[in-house]
Amino acid sequence: MKKVLFVVLVLSAVVLAACGSQAAATPEPVPAEYAGATSPLGADAATAGAEVFKTNCESCHGPQGHGDGPAGAALDPQPKNLAEFAPTVGDDYLYWRINTGKEGTAMVAWKGVLTDEQIWQAVAFIRTLK
Repeated sequence: MKKVLFVVLVLSAVVLAACGSQAAATPEPVPAEYAGATSPLGADAATAGAEVFKTNCESCHGPQGHGDGPAGAALDPQPKNLAEFAPTVGDDYLYWRINTGKEGTAMVAWKGVLTDEQIWQAVAFIRTLK
């Protein structure tokens, strides 16, 4: 009986620990230098952004941004599912992350590789993902 109770307690602790990791899913606050940034581009930016995404992002994030690209399969942590994540953050967050990357992940900084316009185009395209 004591062994069963011990196993139940250990399993409960594991489940609670997994539930407690929700804070990690909360996006970090956008730094002041990026906070409130909005796209200077028009509605047609998503069309150009599709090409930017295909060339630079698709290999990890997949064609629909689900985090299932061929290069992403080998990454730890896995690339974000942008179709699910993007609606939870502002354009300033997406622009910031594309610009600076994310430490502890394979998300590299694209600043200096892509122009600001290309980054905003990618943001516009990411907003179309479902």
